[in-house]
Amino acid sequence: QLQAYGGGSVQAGGFLTLSCAASGFTLDRQPIAWFRQAPGKEREGVSSINIPDGRTYYVDSVKGRFTISVDSAKNTVYLQMNGLRPEDTAVYYCVTIYDDIATMTPWGRWGQGTLVTVSS
Repeated sequence: QLQAYGGGSVQAGGFLTLSCAASGFTLDRQPIAWFRQAPGKEREGVSSINIPDGRTYYVDSVKGRFTISVDSAKNTVYLQMNGLRPEDTAVYYCVTIYDDIATMTPWGRWGQGTLVTVSS
């Protein structure tokens, strides 16, 4: 299972780094994605990483501001978020996805998300 944590409240322009810790399996083969769900909106994919080769993908709204990475020694995937905007306010989740990292089709169990609140 994957567990996201590290959320918090920041002002616009601020930064946060989210962590996604794996338990029960090793993050060495599965692509991983970060999703978010804003109040009243559907859950959307934000960024993904194919851990075996390091390829990454970002949706346009976060490109240039967010960075996804993995620390294999810690069995953890990170999402560094810079230049945060009020529209980034959402509950963030991490999940395993199928191989097409641009499509970000999730599989597996959703863990508890972590809330990010950005105030203007």
